[in-house]
Amino acid sequence: MRKFRLSAAFVPWSLSAGLAVSIASALLWPTPRVAAMESAELRDVRYDPLERMRLRDRKIDNIEAVIPPQCYTKTEGVSNPCWTCHTDANGQNFMADAGLQEAYAFSEAGMTNHWSNLFGSDRRHELVDAISDREILDYIRQDNYSPLREALAERSKYLGWRPDIDLAQGFDAEGFAVDGTQWRAFRFKPFPGTFWPTNGSTDDILIRLPQRFRQTASGTDSREIYKINLAILELAMTQDERIGNAAVQRTVEPLNEVVAGLDLDGDGTLETRVTRLHGLPAAYVGAAGDVKVRRYQYPLGTEFVHTVRYIDPDEGSLLSARLKELRYASKRYEIGEAITRIRYEAEQREKDVGAPPRFGGNAQTGLINSFGWLLQGYIEDSDGLLRLQTREEHMYCMGCHSTLGVTVDQTFGFPRKVPGADGWAHQNLAGIQDVPQVRLPHGEYRTYFERVRGGDEFRANDELLARFFSGGDLDMARLRAAGREGHGDIRDLIVPSRQRALELNKAYRALVLLQDFELGRDFALGDIQNVHRRIENEETDLNRTGRVYRDGRLWLNWCGSPGSCPDSKEIAVNP
Repeated sequence: MRKFRLSAAFVPWSLSAGLAVSIASALLWPTPRVAAMESAELRDVRYDPLERMRLRDRKIDNIEAVIPPQCYTKTEGVSNPCWTCHTDANGQNFMADAGLQEAYAFSEAGMTNHWSNLFGSDRRHELVDAISDREILDYIRQDNYSPLREALAERSKYLGWRPDIDLAQGFDAEGFAVDGTQWRAFRFKPFPGTFWPTNGSTDDILIRLPQRFRQTASGTDSREIYKINLAILELAMTQDERIGNAAVQRTVEPLNEVVAGLDLDGDGTLETRVTRLHGLPAAYVGAAGDVKVRRYQYPLGTEFVHTVRYIDPDEGSLLSARLKELRYASKRYEIGEAITRIRYEAEQREKDVGAPPRFGGNAQTGLINSFGWLLQGYIEDSDGLLRLQTREEHMYCMGCHSTLGVTVDQTFGFPRKVPGADGWAHQNLAGIQDVPQVRLPHGEYRTYFERVRGGDEFRANDELLARFFSGGDLDMARLRAAGREGHGDIRDLIVPSRQRALELNKAYRALVLLQDFELGRDFALGDIQNVHRRIENEETDLNRTGRVYRDGRLWLNWCGSPGSCPDSKEIAVNP
């Protein structure tokens, strides 16, 4: 039920050369090489991560590729997965798109569901059946990231993002990249639904602020200054919009107020160790002392790396060595509140007249939205190495990171960071509780189960249906018992069994072999019934049945998690 539009009038003129998209061309592209799984080390030396982009970049089959597959779900008036993304205006997000829960408000082109990979195929089933458990485990444990770094380093004329972090070196005890690139990993609560491991993938996110946010006022590199600026940003991005700037509080990692020259916890003294922020500072510290702190806005030059991975059932983190996708985002320009409002309004007007979405840039440089964010992504080729996505494949990513009601400055992950020092580490679900969103009385995942009546948007996750839904209704006794009988955290709710993990890995590997991502990156282990092939009736019937919810937020009430309330007035949250 998402509808995305972006007005060309609000894309920077300097990027206009990338707006021309030919949908008439029909460039032929190579038949997928369905070869035996081979390691990156044995791959042909002619590996070119830009090859497919050059062959297919100007061919656009689905001009509405920004509409995700989940938006074609059949609600039947009783299942509402739409509330997680479409909500009332909040913070600096003026989208107010909760109405999209009520109708499939698509353009004519969007009325047809182009994501046919949802419906399965005999060829894909044959490929899955041919993969053994041992083969898929060997495959997902191979490194396909290092070859990409090496291949792009050899292309001096390439204008796109060149991955610089050495993932093999890993992260230190505070989440900083060991290689010194200043990327920092953080732990976060996965967004409900598609992003759960039980529905197919694991992921992690890294953040990096510009150099002056990592330096003292005299220009000397300082990890302590960097940590303070990241903590200020964390406070600015994670708090309920109903709380004013002077009242916001956040548990943070130990910080040195003397180094900052700023009373961070609001107690009137400067101390060498504080673990609480109280009140939003007017500006960042160190060499970034002249940069104003804008609530719900990242500073210019903020970068993110997001890797999407297979599920390794034998890894505590569940993260596979092999990447399905490597995604990059960078904030390239800033706009003020007034212009932000205007651009959301322009999107609404474009939507009303059914105009197709348009973005600045191109696949080689990345696509850019009208809010200043440039996105670029790499995805597996048929041999399992990473290649640059085509323009159409990039559009798949733009929908959720442009004009969506729930995002905070177009992002999902950082506003959901685990508070305190425990949140600065490579992603791991261990210990994360099912805390509620800031406007919900119960655990977020429990609420998702109740409102969706299943464990994914299509109600096709048979494992979760069998475990938590008795006769179609949520079994609260089983839900409450899950934590007591297992890990006592969200792993008991959203981690698949070993066998399901292997089946999900095989199913995605089949998509990789076929290389038909323009037909979707989502897949079915069985038949998906609750999805429209074409929208015939725009109404979802959710309004008629009283199941439209306008309270969805990214921000979380971590007071339900021990040690997470700044004032120590912790409350028990019923999962």
